[in-house]
Amino acid sequence: MAIKHTSEIKFEIGLDENKVPEAISWTAEDGGINASESKAIMISVWDPIKKDTLRMDLWTKDMPVDEMKQFYHQTLVSMANTFERATDDQKMSATMRDFCDYFAEKLDLKK
Repeated sequence: MAIKHTSEIKFEIGLDENKVPEAISWTAEDGGINASESKAIMISVWDPIKKDTLRMDLWTKDMPVDEMKQFYHQTLVSMANTFERATDDQKMSATMRDFCDYFAEKLDLKK
C-alpha cells in the first residue's frame, strides 16, 4: 500500500521555569485547526514491536479539576465508541458505556 498523502498534527507546549505546562495549542491544517488553545491532551501510541502503549498526558496548571473530571469522562465515552468501531465488540462496548455512566454519576457530571 503506497502512501498518497501525509498529514501532520502539531502540539506546542509552553512551559514555566520548572517545565510545567502553562499553555497548550495544537494545529492540524488538514482539519482546519490552527494554533487552537487547549488545557489538556492525552496521546496514546501503539508500539507494534514491543506490543506496548506509549502515553503522554499533559495539562496546564490552570486546568480546573471539574473540567479535568469532565475531560476524563468524555475521553472514556470516546474510547468506548472507538473500541466498538475498531473491534465490533458490542457487548464490551456496552459494558464500557455502563462504566462511563457510573463514572459520571459518582462525579455528579450528569445534570
